[in-house]
Amino acid sequence: MLHLRIDKLSKGFGGVPVLRGIDLAVHSGELLAILGASGSGKTTLLRLICGFERPDAGSIEISGRIITDPRTHLSPEQRQIGYVAQDGALFPHLSVADNIVFGLPRQLRRKQYHVFELLELVGLSTTFATRAPQSLSGGEQQRVALARALAPSPKLVLLDEPFSSLDAASRVETRATVAKALAAAGATTLLVTHDQSEALSMGNEVAVLQEGRLKQVSDPVTLYRRPITADLALFVGEAILLPGTSANGYAVCALGRLKLAAGAPEGQVKVMVRPEQIKLSVFPGPGVRGRVQSVTFHGRDAGVQLSLADQENGPLVFARIAGYAMPHIGVDVDLSVDGEVIAFPAQQAPKA
Repeated sequence: MLHLRIDKLSKGFGGVPVLRGIDLAVHSGELLAILGASGSGKTTLLRLICGFERPDAGSIEISGRIITDPRTHLSPEQRQIGYVAQDGALFPHLSVADNIVFGLPRQLRRKQYHVFELLELVGLSTTFATRAPQSLSGGEQQRVALARALAPSPKLVLLDEPFSSLDAASRVETRATVAKALAAAGATTLLVTHDQSEALSMGNEVAVLQEGRLKQVSDPVTLYRRPITADLALFVGEAILLPGTSANGYAVCALGRLKLAAGAPEGQVKVMVRPEQIKLSVFPGPGVRGRVQSVTFHGRDAGVQLSLADQENGPLVFARIAGYAMPHIGVDVDLSVDGEVIAFPAQQAPKA
């Protein structure tokens, strides 16, 4: 069932457009991740949904009820929206339990309504109820903030870059716990983030917001494997774009003759290869010869930059391989591409 509908939503400040005709639909119980760089309009979109700003045009509907349109503007407290900020925004003078029930009616606050159940839902022990927020780790504070957002059983939960201040280890663990808690609560959720791995790992659907416009809305696998433009290919993950020629389901480019995914254009194209598709083996072999120019070690994996032999002024390509298989700089290797690739019309050049 459709839970959130946004129709032709636009907003500008001082004559400068920030959001341009946004159309979006989120189904009940779904987590939609909105992925965008700084300045793309993510924060403005959340503020419009919360009711902190009025749109210049368009409408927002929650559970079939218009909350914003040219004639209607419900106040934030009337919208039944739970909100989790980037830093959790807990009150330091209140206990964890008092923070969780803060937004509830006074009678329910006195009863510490569902505090233990909410703590367990977000993966915290009931012993946390009496603790002070400042005694918690960053990840624990974000879980308490989520419990507070879920306490009034909101119709919609908004997560505003909630993991960006956490260290890498806490970020992964907290993401998993929050996603599990939201699913258990059956909450319809909008996650706003600039982190691609966060959007792809958490969202049932991912919407890419660029320059105030939604460029693509799809499931994470489709977005990563089949971006609709070359710009999106470069924005969502790492990508190699090579000039080539497409015909009869294959593309010929600097990396050889590669199998194309269905629906590829024919003629002059830009072939997209993901770095993890490039496999390296001992030269000589059946693939394209390359020479290792640089290696960046990341632990579990490594980035390898390679020049292609026998191709004067040819492109450098980038492969991502397991860290233990990292080659030495200057060695010759054999390059092959695993799986299908996609192609864009040659005139669809990515922006600089």
